[in-house]
Amino acid sequence: MDQNLAYLREVLSNYTEENEAISHIVEQLVHSNYASEKDFVDALEQEDVEMLSQLLNKEMHYANESGDHERGYQLNEIYEILY
Repeated sequence: MDQNLAYLREVLSNYTEENEAISHIVEQLVHSNYASEKDFVDALEQEDVEMLSQLLNKEMHYANESGDHERGYQLNEIYEILY
């Protein structure tokens, strides 16, 4: 799995109990073999893109505030592809 997608999967796993849509996205990440972040994003529904955008924005802010700039960078790579 692509490193950026691995970071995303790790972040999303914190929300799977709260949100069924996120659980579905995590299942897609686990069971599909995406060659790139773009392939993953292209497979998402528009509502998933919007939800993921909000969540990534929050998580990137948290990562940067806590000094985990690598995680912030990796998540930003996916965030930029969303739009």
